[in-house]
Amino acid sequence: MGVNVVVVIGVGGMGQAIARRQGTGNKLLLADFDEETLAAAADLLGGQGHDIVTQTVDVSSRSSVAALADTAARLGPVTQLVHTAGLSPVQAPAAAVLKVDLLGTALVLEEFERVIAPGGSGLVISSMAGYMLPASLSAEQEHALAHTPADDLLDLPFTDPEVAGQGAYGLAKYGNRLRVQAASASWGERGARINSISPGVIATPMGQQELDGENGRTMRALIAASGSGRLGTPDDIAEAAAFLLGPGATFITGNDLLVDGGVVAAIRAGRLAPAA
Repeated sequence: MGVNVVVVIGVGGMGQAIARRQGTGNKLLLADFDEETLAAAADLLGGQGHDIVTQTVDVSSRSSVAALADTAARLGPVTQLVHTAGLSPVQAPAAAVLKVDLLGTALVLEEFERVIAPGGSGLVISSMAGYMLPASLSAEQEHALAHTPADDLLDLPFTDPEVAGQGAYGLAKYGNRLRVQAASASWGERGARINSISPGVIATPMGQQELDGENGRTMRALIAASGSGRLGTPDDIAEAAAFLLGPGATFITGNDLLVDGGVVAAIRAGRLAPAA
């Protein structure tokens, strides 16, 4: 029997934790846009005994994502896909956030659907920001976010960076959930599952950038008001990912798991006003 392939796109804090949790006994294909980050993650995980292959990827480019999917398929049965790559509002302007977070996720879902093995499972890392859109989308807009072919997704009037503005990140992350939900039917035709996780504030370099940014005070107030009262850890996300990717979740697909320590629940309970 050949070795199964686990693909992890984006090897920051959460990506590394998930790769370490899921990689044992499998071939790990690690992918990232940043060559230095990718090399460092490969050295670390390889030194811990994991079987590592690496490939750089630009998730906003269909040809780059397709090349990654092709590499994965050549390595063996692709039994798990984990997509963690993304840009936060403090890292990039709205146009880049929409290209990477919204378009990138749509491209990964489409390209890996054709190579995921029967019985395989996929996972997209979204964000609790998708639960905090300042204004509701219309049914037509939600349908467009869910079903518009990826290559046309950024041509929608409301995904224009000038229109989305500061809400681009939340829009992209809400769009991730809708895309996963829609993709679950076609993934199911291959005998595979696809879900998403919406993390809260996680103690990663990206999370720290958010805490240090202009919304840091609001985010700390949200954490203080939450049921857990703490930052999340990459291992919190890796544990949730292990469940959704594993044999205990074979009846779960097209779903989003909110792993935020209770922040969204606190907002909805009226303990604190929603973040801007």
